[in-house]
Amino acid sequence: MLKIGIVLGSVRQGRNGEAVANWTKDFAEKRNDSAEYEIVDLADYNLPFLGAAVPEAGQQEAEAAIKAWSEKIASFDGYIFIAPEYNHAVGGAMKNALDYLNPEVNNKAAGFVGYGSLGGTRAHENLRLILGELQVADVRTAVTFSLMTDFENFSEFKPAVHHENNANEMLDQLLSWSGALKTVR
Repeated sequence: MLKIGIVLGSVRQGRNGEAVANWTKDFAEKRNDSAEYEIVDLADYNLPFLGAAVPEAGQQEAEAAIKAWSEKIASFDGYIFIAPEYNHAVGGAMKNALDYLNPEVNNKAAGFVGYGSLGGTRAHENLRLILGELQVADVRTAVTFSLMTDFENFSEFKPAVHHENNANEMLDQLLSWSGALKTVR
């Protein structure tokens, strides 16, 4: 059985990402694929900024967070990145978290579910570049939720039904690639 991590890529207070991640997990599980889905929330990992000095008093905590993040991400065969768009790119917390990884994600596949004024598409473009360097094969179809039409008052998640088509295509592609790449690892 394939294990797919749904990586919630925002740590902001009041973020919309939790609702999007939960919708994604529920939608994926209802398909009854031969896959197991788990939400991985970046807010649960207190990762220091890569390369920044960590006070000695917090060194053990920082090392434990990095180790836990690395081990959790390594445990999956593929990923769905829940990517909000900040300033035409992926958020800093997700970029920082990805910078801690390399062999953990090599030869695995990723799909994208985004949200923002343009559905997170520019965050997806940015992630495609980052993940390419990490030897992650990203799938073509993405799910893009608009803050204008899929969120009431920009905060209450009410996705339009038409997103289900893209979600099904993205999941079909992700599971296919994740299974194929498992034979390479």
